[in-house]
Amino acid sequence: MVMSEPHPQEPLWSRPGGPWSSGAVTGVPPLTPPPPAPEPPKRVDPGQQRRRQLMIFGGAAGVILAGGLIVLLVLLFGSDGNPFGDRASAPTDVRPPLAQACPPPSDSPSGAATRAPAPPAVTGDRTVDEQAGISYKKYGAPWLTWNEVWKAGTLQVPYRVGQHFVTELYSGGEYHASILSAAVPAADNDAVSLDLECVGRQVAADVRANYYPQPNTLDVLRDEVTTLGGRPAYVNKFRLHFHEAGLTATSELSAVAVIDVGKPMAAVLYISIPGTHQQLDAVIDEVLESVRPI
Repeated sequence: MVMSEPHPQEPLWSRPGGPWSSGAVTGVPPLTPPPPAPEPPKRVDPGQQRRRQLMIFGGAAGVILAGGLIVLLVLLFGSDGNPFGDRASAPTDVRPPLAQACPPPSDSPSGAATRAPAPPAVTGDRTVDEQAGISYKKYGAPWLTWNEVWKAGTLQVPYRVGQHFVTELYSGGEYHASILSAAVPAADNDAVSLDLECVGRQVAADVRANYYPQPNTLDVLRDEVTTLGGRPAYVNKFRLHFHEAGLTATSELSAVAVIDVGKPMAAVLYISIPGTHQQLDAVIDEVLESVRPI
């Protein structure tokens, strides 16, 4: 065998696959910065801390005080009341309806100008109404004594005393001729005079609207402030015309008198004669002329 001369020995680092062979270099990773050093603790101002505590304690005390105040108001005004949400309502007017509608004026026609000397006493049978403070002529048959309380109309005039008789029966009930009296509150408790014209017109309008068939037409025969039995009075005399199914009467002669008897209660006298009994029409003037205070 032929032997060749050996190569000079190469350093290990230059040999392929040697322990120090180089590879592909991709780059050097960045260095991670060290974490920041913690800040030194802040110095707490004792005065500022004290003020903060006082504010917290003061707010809590205010909440407790407000809650206590609400509980106190609920106890005082009731659990259903709202003392802040509603205004106090105006006082209710408790005066009688006629006193509300007709306050006595300073120049009331029911003053001294309408007063007259007391007329002479009358004789014969009398109907006496103690509550109304008047008396008036009483008639025999066919008139009968009224023995009921009839609260009529919007004003609810309570007729308790008088006379009547049934003139006909019809599908609506009984139809009457009447001479009835009542007392109605027409002024404040401390009033000594009435606005008779106003009160009288209110009562007369209530009579027309509520005592008779509707609609109706009106013939006014007398409408004045006058005197009855020496007392100030308002008289309204009229004839009404109407039609009601089944009712024979188609008209009625009526009168309403309101008399100032010197009390807050006014006397009311109501007289009605159906058109089927016109022979009794004179009763109205006779009764009005016979009124006397008691």
